[in-house]
Amino acid sequence: MLLKKAFLAIALFLSLSVFSQELNCNVTIIAPQIANVEASRIENIESSIQEFMNGRRWTEDFYDLDERIECSMQITINEAPSQTTFRGSIQIQSSRPVYNSDYNTPIFTVNDNDFTFTFADNQIVQWSNDQHRDNLSSVLAYYAYIIIGMDYDTFSAQGGTDHYLMAQTIVANAQNAGESGWRASEGQRNRFWLVENILSQTFAPLRNCLYRYHRHGMDKLYSDPGSARNEIIEGLLTLKEVHKVRPSSYNIQLFFVAKSDEIINLFTPAPAEEKERIISLLRLLDPGNIQKYDNMMS
Repeated sequence: MLLKKAFLAIALFLSLSVFSQELNCNVTIIAPQIANVEASRIENIESSIQEFMNGRRWTEDFYDLDERIECSMQITINEAPSQTTFRGSIQIQSSRPVYNSDYNTPIFTVNDNDFTFTFADNQIVQWSNDQHRDNLSSVLAYYAYIIIGMDYDTFSAQGGTDHYLMAQTIVANAQNAGESGWRASEGQRNRFWLVENILSQTFAPLRNCLYRYHRHGMDKLYSDPGSARNEIIEGLLTLKEVHKVRPSSYNIQLFFVAKSDEIINLFTPAPAEEKERIISLLRLLDPGNIQKYDNMMS
């Protein structure tokens, strides 16, 4: 009997670790200007979203508990036209560990200002991959697949394609939704264009950069920092191909929103010649942060 119990305990542990969900998502909701909604309702929404993100399996792949993708969502509610309707923004961030270190490198950061959703008392967030049930579940599922896709792209060359295709399907299903953010005609900086660009051949160098930057750069930084920095530079050089065709594109901007501070920290202690090389490139690719990059030489 003791042997049987021990076997069952081991089997339970293995099932929990092997079939663990992909995301470890921390969800925070703030409503600084909303007075007509009780705090308990906000807390209910927050816990329901966190359960939705972390409590389901988004892929068929096997994850250990410590392999889950670290990410966060901060939802800011600016308006509540009713007790069940909310408008605001959602900021998403994700990161992944760097090999042989305790450092997590940022992968994805976006602030989506087209976020409107409804939520009733004690509602369970539900989602179906073949239809647009509601805006809340579609936005959350969309960003779950973007997070997973980008994480996979950092571990294998263009490894996130299947997950981006799922995000693109969510966009297609939402074309007749009343809420904004899903359609090509609504601007160049929305959910439609984010995944459309990712899957475009024009942006293949960006996806290849994600792989080279992380797998051949960051993951080797602690064993051979000089070679790792060179790999990072070579990865960033490929972005010039995208810049020629789509200068100041949304996806390139998002890349540097996540990476600019890290790049500065990596190259500030580098030799002057190396810094000059990277700064010249960064001035071209990310002109909005020229002053920050120039400060690396001081």
